[in-house]
Amino acid sequence: MQIDNQKVVAITYQLSLKDEEGDFEVVEVVDRDDPMYFIWGLSGLPEQFEQNLLGLTVGDTFNFQISAEEGYGEIDEEAIVDLPRSLFEGEGVNSEELLVVGNSIPMTNEEGHRLQGIVVEVRDDLVTLNFNHPLAGREMGFSGEILVVRNATADELDHGHVHGDGGFVH
Repeated sequence: MQIDNQKVVAITYQLSLKDEEGDFEVVEVVDRDDPMYFIWGLSGLPEQFEQNLLGLTVGDTFNFQISAEEGYGEIDEEAIVDLPRSLFEGEGVNSEELLVVGNSIPMTNEEGHRLQGIVVEVRDDLVTLNFNHPLAGREMGFSGEILVVRNATADELDHGHVHGDGGFVH
């Protein structure tokens, strides 16, 4: 069976990021013991990632690069914001533990959407958070192997994620 729309796919992969010298450095490895499962077309992964797997079958290997533009986009300077430190201070909140450079803080925007902000800088009265995807602005390289290709069940399609076989179980 070939990878196509609404197929459950399990893969191993190595994610490499291009550094300033133009070399790719491995930053994540997903192996056979805990492969990544997703539904092709519903994964939320960059479209170019899925397109590079289209038509592959179990046992096939892959090796491709995705530009920043085709991945998670370039860095949006407007997504780096200063917020009053007072937003992070309140009863039951340990702001000293929370407001550490590099920490990810879940937030909700004006429309009620959940966002993750990475703490970039902490000052006396302001906290700078970066709401860009952590891989924004980065060229990515992927190599790996296809382990599973099967039809998604009606429940999986309805819920938008894999059930069983290493996916979410409900």
